[in-house]
Amino acid sequence: MKAMILAAGRGERMRPLTDLTPKPLLAVGGKPLIVWHLERLARAGLREVVINHAHLGLQIESALGDGARWGLSIAYSPEPEGALETAGGIANALPLLGHDEPFLVINGDIWCDWDLAQAAKVLGPDDLAYLVLVPNPPHHPQGDFSLRGREVGADATADGGARSCTFSGIGVYRRQVFADIRRGQPAKLAPLLRAAMAQQRVGGELHGGRWVDVGTPQRLAELDAELRAELRGELRSL
Repeated sequence: MKAMILAAGRGERMRPLTDLTPKPLLAVGGKPLIVWHLERLARAGLREVVINHAHLGLQIESALGDGARWGLSIAYSPEPEGALETAGGIANALPLLGHDEPFLVINGDIWCDWDLAQAAKVLGPDDLAYLVLVPNPPHHPQGDFSLRGREVGADATADGGARSCTFSGIGVYRRQVFADIRRGQPAKLAPLLRAAMAQQRVGGELHGGRWVDVGTPQRLAELDAELRAELRGELRSL
């Protein structure tokens, strides 16, 4: 299975930090956000990675290179800055993501301890997508979708045994989800997912571990402090 890290966002809410540094290269716990993803992908045995980029994208290529230092092979999918949005960026990278097999996509601006090794086995035979969901955080109390069993629904209202949840930014997709998007065409992801949900073809799970949407300088600083404190604790225990 191939993996894609979404790294093309401008990071407006992170300014001025992102004026000179692309958001995925902002550091937490002593290393760039995107490196945490690369290390987890390598541990999970996913070796082929595609990274899209736009804003200051050449910095990302210069910092990560071909991925060999992590035992990975990285291919890049450059985009015009701010043009393609999430689904458009994925569709633009499809030629790099294989032919018929599903692929994993991770938002570059999150930190999450979900076991990426599960990605190769979560899709059901009729699923077009599988989403990792998390409890609604304080900054997004309304949620994105609902979860009943393993079925993800488009209505985020919690009723009838369904739970309102927030999309973590981690998903596994079949190429059919993006079949109607031309390369270079801007497109949002949510409408495509809702169309698949209307067919009851989106599975998912509620992740009970750690997840941070690193969307503001405050959340970046808080996560950095937490990870550095954990590292100091680990060093003291040696």
